[in-house]
Amino acid sequence: MPESPDAPVVGDPSATPHGIDGSTPTRPRPESLRELFLTFNWLALQGFGGVIAVTQRALCEQKRWLTREEFVDALAIGQVLPGPNVVNVALMIGDRFFGWRGAFTAMAGMLVVPLVLVLALTALYDHYSTVPAIAGALRGMGAVSAGLIVGTALKLATALRGNPMGVGACAALLGLTFGAIALLRWPLPWVLLALGSMACTFAWRRLAAAGA
Repeated sequence: MPESPDAPVVGDPSATPHGIDGSTPTRPRPESLRELFLTFNWLALQGFGGVIAVTQRALCEQKRWLTREEFVDALAIGQVLPGPNVVNVALMIGDRFFGWRGAFTAMAGMLVVPLVLVLALTALYDHYSTVPAIAGALRGMGAVSAGLIVGTALKLATALRGNPMGVGACAALLGLTFGAIALLRWPLPWVLLALGSMACTFAWRRLAAAGA
């Protein structure tokens, strides 16, 4: 008997994907834990401070495992949870497709090989950090990474059209956050607590009003 189009991966009983709303996605998905591991490993090896930018492009545009709106939702949660946001995103995406095994596989892909490389590069940096060419190269990487993050933010801004708070409120919160952190140099935890609580309360009221 032929398998149905929605059949899970053979030999992987936990491979049934589960989205935020519990529905089964119709777009592409990782075929195995191996593909999940290799994808996140490749993403991590491309990151020099701009992993989020590379991750968004790969998962939303190349792999098409997520929509931009779903990626923004995952990134928003990853930003407020403890730990690196890209690792948090990897955990959520792995769990989305393969449960707890996918979460650990995605995290391993994001961390294992880069950890070995970072340890090796740390030893080299300690020895060669005073070389002008090395210092200049690192500053160049920093500038490119900042540009990648800004470009990704502009690209993901289109996902805010469907935000319950509205584009105007999102833009106002963006401006307040930038001013508080970049200009006033206020501590990030306090800014996140104040503006994040304000945004969550406002969004909750808008959703409640829409459902009334």
